Amino acid sequence: MRTEQFAAKALEKVDFDKYLLANAVGKRAEAIANGEEPLLDIDTAEMKYTDIALQEIAEGKIIVSLEG
Repeated sequence: MRTEQFAAKALEKVDFDKYLLANAVGKRAEAIANGEEPLLDIDTAEMKYTDIALQEIAEGKIIVSLEG
């Protein structure tokens, strides 16, 4: 799947709120950069942190909510 497809699927998960998605991807990418393990069942060594975060959200491994 391509990044555009993951982005479309991730947008569905946040009711098409682009700001919420961008914020969630940024926070998750920062957490991964700071040592948290990716939740994907694939080799992420060559992936950008933001792409990992986007794919995690698209696959429902990270739940994004409006609260806190």
